Amino acid sequence: MFNALIWGLSWWPFRQFQALGLHPLWTTVALYVLSLLVLSASQPQAWRELARTPALWLVTLAAGVTNTAFNCGVATGDVVRVVLLFYLMPLWAVLLARLILGERLTALAGLRMVLALGGAAIVLSPEGGGLPLPAGLSDWLGLAGGFTFALNNVMLRRQSASNGPAACALAMFAGGVGVAGTAAALLAGASVISWPGLPGPIWLLPLAGMALLFFLSNLSLQYGAGRLPANVTAIIMLTEVPVAALSALWLGGGQLDVKTALGGVCILAAALLAALERKASAA
Repeated sequence: MFNALIWGLSWWPFRQFQALGLHPLWTTVALYVLSLLVLSASQPQAWRELARTPALWLVTLAAGVTNTAFNCGVATGDVVRVVLLFYLMPLWAVLLARLILGERLTALAGLRMVLALGGAAIVLSPEGGGLPLPAGLSDWLGLAGGFTFALNNVMLRRQSASNGPAACALAMFAGGVGVAGTAAALLAGASVISWPGLPGPIWLLPLAGMALLFFLSNLSLQYGAGRLPANVTAIIMLTEVPVAALSALWLGGGQLDVKTALGGVCILAAALLAALERKASAA
């Protein structure tokens, strides 16, 4: 719940730092540097395991794109739409699990895909009619973040038997720093965004506090997910959606009309079915 709360509210500090001159890409780098340094110091052998495991390099890339896309999306676009499109990941997970893990497609998986696709079509449908396509960059970022998050999760399941949790966590933290940092440096070098800067050193304190909260939220997720059934964890993580939506509506970070609400119900129903399917498989 703590992890879902932090992620659901993360859009607000991202926007505050952006208003101060720190682009969300640079903020993402700052947030994951702390986690990366702590894990590197406490588990240095994880670097060797990561270096000799090409499959974890894909986890690094997927985790990096996930964090980069989601953080930039909620910082620059309608938070409600971005979060809902991000949670299309059950749809991508079905397809990727079939492709990478060889999992068979069940009737319940098919229903999840129909619900997710239907919800996405409703959310993305333009007011005057037409094809349900992303309306802007933030929509694309929400979709991309959800896809790479599903890829990240599928790859972690694939590697769980052969790689330790420290190496997997290191891959994700390294991705958060590496992908966001590379994108930020390239865009800053092309003068698309500014180089990192804050009005004064005092602003490093709230940035460090935010990094600490993200570090604690990751620890909380690892602790809780290691002790709860997978379906319970999945349902708890869905609380990120109402937290993000309600906070965005309250603080002016997004809008919720009937069309978006109806599509959101379909998308969340697909995610809940994914949790129920895991419970049935475990039983």
